Amino acid sequence: MKLAARVSQVTPSLTLAISAKAKAMKADGIDVCSFSAGEPDFDTPDHIKAAAKAALDAGKTRYGPAAGEPRLREAIAQKLQNDNSLCYGAENIIVTNGGKQSLFNLMLALIDPGDEVLIPAPYWLSYPEMVKLAEGTPVILPTTAETGLRATADQIRQAVTPKTKLLILNSPSNPTGMVYTPDEIQAIADVVVEKNLWVVADEIYEKILYDGATHLSIGAAGPEIYERTITSSGFAKTYAMTGWRIGYLAGPPPIIQAVTTIQGHSTSNVCTFAQYGAIAAYEGSQDCVQQMVSAFAQRRQFILNAVNTIPGLSCPKPDGAFYVFINISKTGMKSLDFCSTLLESHQVAAIPGVAFGADDHIRLSYATDMDSIKKGMERLATFVQSL
Repeated sequence: MKLAARVSQVTPSLTLAISAKAKAMKADGIDVCSFSAGEPDFDTPDHIKAAAKAALDAGKTRYGPAAGEPRLREAIAQKLQNDNSLCYGAENIIVTNGGKQSLFNLMLALIDPGDEVLIPAPYWLSYPEMVKLAEGTPVILPTTAETGLRATADQIRQAVTPKTKLLILNSPSNPTGMVYTPDEIQAIADVVVEKNLWVVADEIYEKILYDGATHLSIGAAGPEIYERTITSSGFAKTYAMTGWRIGYLAGPPPIIQAVTTIQGHSTSNVCTFAQYGAIAAYEGSQDCVQQMVSAFAQRRQFILNAVNTIPGLSCPKPDGAFYVFINISKTGMKSLDFCSTLLESHQVAAIPGVAFGADDHIRLSYATDMDSIKKGMERLATFVQSL
């Protein structure tokens, strides 16, 4: 069978593959410590589940608007106004099947064959593949420890060519946990405006911040950048709603209308009653968010302390999200070999940095319980010492 050429250009998700293998090992009775998936181990807060149940009881089980339930679009717009200083109305919002679909649909709506998309590395592994599926060209911008694993405004400016259409900006970052400072965001905004680009800000981790780190939405950096910004986010990470598959895209109405057209011919509307849970997430108490962030902060500190005691490993301190990005270069191993051997020999699941454009690193997610973290870090230390 001859498949479409675009399929051969796309790399399967290593994150999902390793998570699936770890789950299969657990199902076979093997004691696996999994640091692979970026999925909070907390249950969805009760008031969110109750709202979805009430929507079911009220008969919210039929087709809805492709762009999302009007009440949810209004709630998202209100949240972006209040929290992010982004002057959006419901017409600027589309609700999508997770944050991932918001980005994929955007690529289909905005990118023509041959258009270049700037992607700072380390990057979330799906960004380049989405660009390829839209027949665009991903242009990777490598970063270094000296810049805090963040792209600089000058680096972005130098990478722009006549074919450059879009910059992908992810802060807080998956996989590094790095957060761009407000000054860095402003400098990047100036380049986007100067070069007449678009920027999509992936802000799915914006509420998960530590040590006083500040998140600035790039669209709030001035009126000119606001006109060239699309914001992607969702409910999965902040509210432990990964399986609910509710994300959104916010931006100029013509782009939102184009994305709505694409969604209308692919998945149509997001699960109707689930959207009422999302309304409750934004309109209800935010205490649940602070409780989860507090737990993540404790886990982050423990895992950082543990990594710093293992000779041969090093790790910058993340300011957000729930990942540590560990440099393994001194072990002499590449990331895929390191992670495969670690899983087979010591039953610890980690994600190879090669998936994120950094083959001398591995990613660990601390969105798991403290007992698993303690046990897993002991096993990691034993493994590295055996090399």
